[in-house]
Amino acid sequence: MIIIGELINASRKAIGAAIKEKDEQAVRKVAADQAENGASFIDVNAGIFVDDEPDYLTWLVKNVQAVTDVPCAIDSPNPKAIEAALAVHKGAAPMINSISLEKDRWENLLPIVAGTDLKVVALCMSDDGMPQTVDDRMKIADKLVNGLLQKDVKLENIFIDPLVQPLSVNKEFGMQFLDTIEQITTQFAGIHTACGLSNISYGLPARKFINRAFMTIAIAKGLDGAIMNPMDKGMIAAITLGEALAGKDDFCMKYLKAFRAGLFE
Repeated sequence: MIIIGELINASRKAIGAAIKEKDEQAVRKVAADQAENGASFIDVNAGIFVDDEPDYLTWLVKNVQAVTDVPCAIDSPNPKAIEAALAVHKGAAPMINSISLEKDRWENLLPIVAGTDLKVVALCMSDDGMPQTVDDRMKIADKLVNGLLQKDVKLENIFIDPLVQPLSVNKEFGMQFLDTIEQITTQFAGIHTACGLSNISYGLPARKFINRAFMTIAIAKGLDGAIMNPMDKGMIAAITLGEALAGKDDFCMKYLKAFRAGLFE
């Protein structure tokens, strides 16, 4: 599982305060903790600071990279903020989170990722709003993938996000997402998929159990990336189990390693 660590987001009260106060140690600790717990990318988001977003996003990237070599996922729809963050990012290619088929976002962000080795999260969203069916998602996914490929973005650098919607709103939303993941991985062999999976349980009690169960099913359908908290041991256990049950863990070696480390206690 490609884990995009979600915790350095200015919408979280403690992180927003740390950014505003330029508390380097607080941000660096959250970055280091996520890296040590298996994050493949560290998401950085300063979106609540609209006027100062380029400066704050740059500051976040510098502080994350002061404590880990894990690349950042630069989380913003603002091209100026993204370009500022990219200018200071070092090492392995970062991720851009995220582009979509919404006209302004597509036209502003496509030139940034075109012809580069940047990873990019592509949301199944257009100016028509949230897709409601598998067919709606697949039509958008097809346009996203082909549009990015035409601009020399490598297939393996594309992470399609079909957008998880709350099961409490529509009983079909869970299966619609899962079926879309399966179709995407079948139609575009070699592509990645990612999502903010916890939306599935919005408005329901015992959310963590819904999220974990949904994750194991999504892995079986082909999900290989998630924007999540890498320090959520219950979710890491669900991922480990899901990958073993989906035949993605030879001889269950990852499962056995996790068991010996006490993950299932």
